[in-house]
Amino acid sequence: MIAFTFPGQGSQKPGMGAAWVDHPSWEIVDEASHAAGRDLGQLLLEADADALKETRNSQLATFVVSLVAFDAVTRVGVESNGYAGHSLGEYSALTASGVVEFDDAVRLVTERGEAMQSAADERRGTMAAVLGLDDDKVDAACMRVSGEVWVANFNAPGQVVIAGDPDAITEASEVAIDLGAKKVMPLAVGGAFHTPFMASARDRLAKALDRVEYRSPDQPVYANVDASAHDGAQHWDGLLNSQLCSPVRWRQTMHNMEEAGFITFVELGPGAVLTGMAKRTLTRAQTLKVNTPADVDALLESLASPHGGAATGHDGESLYATERLVVTHSAGIFQPVADLPIGSAITAGHLLGHVGDDEVRSAFDGELMGYLAVADERVKPRQPVAWLRSLGDPS
Repeated sequence: MIAFTFPGQGSQKPGMGAAWVDHPSWEIVDEASHAAGRDLGQLLLEADADALKETRNSQLATFVVSLVAFDAVTRVGVESNGYAGHSLGEYSALTASGVVEFDDAVRLVTERGEAMQSAADERRGTMAAVLGLDDDKVDAACMRVSGEVWVANFNAPGQVVIAGDPDAITEASEVAIDLGAKKVMPLAVGGAFHTPFMASARDRLAKALDRVEYRSPDQPVYANVDASAHDGAQHWDGLLNSQLCSPVRWRQTMHNMEEAGFITFVELGPGAVLTGMAKRTLTRAQTLKVNTPADVDALLESLASPHGGAATGHDGESLYATERLVVTHSAGIFQPVADLPIGSAITAGHLLGHVGDDEVRSAFDGELMGYLAVADERVKPRQPVAWLRSLGDPS
């Protein structure tokens, strides 16, 4: 079983969109810019480290790059059996799984970033990573100080993040060292996220969450708040709202996913923070990442190897590095090109059909092996509609 995981704020870096500019999935950036009402291409290509540290920028930038990577992976036919995202990454997971429409997700992430930035400006706070200490002892360290400090992230065994008032963080860090922590590392963040310091952001975000229509995911999504799988549309507004002031239970999420049968964890988005956490947490997992186009081919090769996972395609068929799926980026009624027989040679840009008035064109060369959507079928954005095989495939 394959899980797609999505990173949170802190994984961003300057120029992280550069590798994707000439890739077909870069169109996600244009779609997001339209929904957000700002030039996100500039943010991904030109913004410096200081600009990207701002919560309103880092969240949008990380979300968009994660969805670009997801789009690139779905174009080549890799599908997941479940999703999870760390903090902000939960919005990426909900978008990828179909719970939230893309435009709505962009607007939610925009509002979330602005709300958290305002809350951080109102109430000075910070965060620190406690290394080498059990969860319960980290919690005890927070409770032993008089100031306001809480556990914010249960990331991995021996890796817990605390957040709150800077003076209380300092005091709790000293207590944690006394209790056996190997090290406490201050984090370069602008607020005490996932604590009561975010209460004003939670109240503001609630209004935006109420305006969104939630759908059932195509595969279960594991929530930060309870580390549990959710396969319906209900409860997400409450879970996302609670997330702002509640700890991220990532270690528990990883354990629950492993117990459910997930063995391959693919991190989609900038950095490799979640990949490192998975290696620390899980006993038998294969960990992979995609944050550049080159990683897509490496992913396919790994999944196609005898010791790798299997990329599950349409009707359970395994898709290997020679196979590609063409996806639609619109919702509506699909109509394939009428005079395009199976076995036709397809080149990049070849017209394969329409969804309403929008054209569906191949992003790559290959041989048309079949359509995965039939005429007059209603399809959703990023749904596979055709299957191609590389012309270089000897089979």
